[in-house]
Amino acid sequence: MTSSRTADAPGTPARPTKGQATRAAILEAALAHALHAGLEGLSIGLLAERTGMSKSGVFAHFGSREDLQIAVIHEYHRRFSAEVFEPALRQSRGLPRLRVLFENWLERVTAELAAGCIYISGAVEFDDRPGAVRDALVAMVGGWHAALERAIALAVSEGHLRSDAEPAQLRFEIHGLILAVHHDARLLRRTDAPRRARLGFNRIVERWAAGDQASAGMSQAPAAARG
Repeated sequence: MTSSRTADAPGTPARPTKGQATRAAILEAALAHALHAGLEGLSIGLLAERTGMSKSGVFAHFGSREDLQIAVIHEYHRRFSAEVFEPALRQSRGLPRLRVLFENWLERVTAELAAGCIYISGAVEFDDRPGAVRDALVAMVGGWHAALERAIALAVSEGHLRSDAEPAQLRFEIHGLILAVHHDARLLRRTDAPRRARLGFNRIVERWAAGDQASAGMSQAPAAARG
């Protein structure tokens, strides 16, 4: 007997159910609001108003405000990974991959300046507040830090960076550049912040480069970040 429903072609993603589509729409609205107002600005009532749903309808998908905040953190991390981390995996191991990771990260932070970064704003909101939301933030940021440190370690093992380069220290310094961009560009309205971050990254690479990798690394750097 032939089904009245047309089956999806092999290999194509399954179509989301109505419930999944509704949850995705709520999450999209929640993430957009959190980028501007922070995770603390989220509420079931607010999302009901923004999506034209009842509070009970939103509550059916997110059982509490805390569940909603955690879902937003996970969705932000998923998009961050898709835009920053996953494209870099197509690059060769070592310095080429590390450089693309940093450039993707910098481009994302620069694009978010008009709104905000959940990792940064969430840290301000929850750094001294134990609980499930803080735990989710720590897990997501910790996972990204671990991926960045692995990329640095690969640059060492590939002979692009010196053997005494400590991945945790270089990750700390690179992350500091991103935080400085966010601070200077958002608070001080310094339009040169991304260029200075690129220059800072190149200087880190030069300082830790193995053999003639420093000059090779600079030759691959954007012209605006040299000098």
